[in-house]
Amino acid sequence: MSARAIPDRPVRQAWHAEAVLRLALIAFYAAFLTLFVLYPMLQVFTRSLQDGQGRFVGAANYVRYFATPAIASSITNSLAVATGTTLLTVVLAFVYAYALTRSTMPLPGLFRLVIMLPIFAPSLVQGIAFIYVFGNNGLLTRWTGFNVGIYGFKGIVAAETFYALPHAVLILVAALTAADARLYDAASALGASRVKTFVTVTLPGVKYGVMSACFVVFTLVITDFGVPKVIGGKYSVMATEIYNQVIGQQNFTMGATVSVVLLIPAALAVVIDRLVQRRQYALLTASSVPLRPARNRGRDLGLFVYCTLVAGGIAAIYLVILASSLVTRWPYDFTPTTKHYRFDTVGGYTAVWNSIEAAALAAVIGTVLAFAGAYLVEKCRTAASGPLYVLSVLPVSVPGMVLGLAYIFTFNAPGSPLNALYGTLAILVLSHLVHYFTVPFLTATAALKQMDAEFENVSASLGVPFYRTFWRVTVPLALPQIVALSLYFFLNAMVTLSAAVFLVAPGTELAAVAVLLMDDAGDTAQAAAMSVLIIAIGFAVRLLYALLMRGVTRRTQAWTVATR
Repeated sequence: MSARAIPDRPVRQAWHAEAVLRLALIAFYAAFLTLFVLYPMLQVFTRSLQDGQGRFVGAANYVRYFATPAIASSITNSLAVATGTTLLTVVLAFVYAYALTRSTMPLPGLFRLVIMLPIFAPSLVQGIAFIYVFGNNGLLTRWTGFNVGIYGFKGIVAAETFYALPHAVLILVAALTAADARLYDAASALGASRVKTFVTVTLPGVKYGVMSACFVVFTLVITDFGVPKVIGGKYSVMATEIYNQVIGQQNFTMGATVSVVLLIPAALAVVIDRLVQRRQYALLTASSVPLRPARNRGRDLGLFVYCTLVAGGIAAIYLVILASSLVTRWPYDFTPTTKHYRFDTVGGYTAVWNSIEAAALAAVIGTVLAFAGAYLVEKCRTAASGPLYVLSVLPVSVPGMVLGLAYIFTFNAPGSPLNALYGTLAILVLSHLVHYFTVPFLTATAALKQMDAEFENVSASLGVPFYRTFWRVTVPLALPQIVALSLYFFLNAMVTLSAAVFLVAPGTELAAVAVLLMDDAGDTAQAAAMSVLIIAIGFAVRLLYALLMRGVTRRTQAWTVATR
């Protein structure tokens, strides 16, 4: 044996141990995605091809589904609601976002805050509020004697617009912010009118943002369950049809069939959105000049009035929820009371504490999985990177109702070792983090792509293990994004309803599901009170994260300067 081979042996052993660890982590991540994403979805598809006794019947269930007018109409109803809501929401959101980014109107910070209110509440809260105001015994109906007929298509579109508006505004604000002032200067120098400048410069610059907003709103609405359940009346959509088949009729086979049908428009919207995003090009370059809107009294006043009306309408809806939770009987007896906050019909505050615990666990576990998974896919390139990426983005096209039903088939199977999770808080945590996994994963992937590969290359050349580089370099650099991911998981887990409604069990009730159950039982005052608590918790956590983010950002900036 040569003298050189002796010191090489520890190095080779260390490299071998590191390679084994990397492959083990990749295998664990692949097992997680297979077990909790791919396998449950295959279970739904398999069930849709079987009868109630588990016998294979092929496409018979689909034939029966489309041959039953009352059930098949849920498809056209869903498409009509989603299309109508998308058009209305994107138009309203575009003007609102334009006012925030392209005007000098006063109070833009307040308008940004108010427009985000629907994000902090379950979707069905909008439906409850609209019934309180415009229902048969609503406040305006009693005061004016005019019934607008809020139940059905009109009510669903109106409530869904409120629910989807902040999501569209966020996308369009980002699109309108990325503007090059030189284009507008050139248009002005050429004598173009404001209308022509808007048509030839502004709209082409934000077309991909508008398309993305359309696809996001469409997907959000066509998969939503809360609003149609509360305010839809006899107007059935696919999400409520799944609920009716499973909960109302215990027909899991037809529920699986409707779920597969619902997957098609949702998946198509996601795929088209991805194709559109690939064609998007950079609007800002190193030589770009940021656009700073000039003061214009007429324009600013008009946009201020518009934002005041929209924000005022949103604030009024949530003030109605707050007021109805603090009066004896809305809208008959306005005597102040706090009795509705006792929650005597759902076991007190158990549902609230369960939601906080499940959301916190989803935030921690989900953030670790999403960021570590993105690192394994992006930085540890293997033959599995492509399939793992596809599995990681798959959940974004899976509606919550479909995921919840898939978890019933997967975890409620007799004799399966996975059955131990059914009826526990753990399965709710899993459904939360899987349902909202894709956006954090893509966010983490984007953050990792911005980091120079030299960090890993230099560490490897110096013999530093990859996990040490990950912990000492990658995590500190991406700490602001990591904190943002945990906030995303927490807020969504607090308000989600569709997947959880199939998975809650005695002792694991969640606040959003409790709102639905109380509304079904006719106790809308307690449902409003629970909604107020959910919104308050969301606001408190958002404020805490904002304070935490300031310290994290300063620390990251100091660390970046020190490493240079």
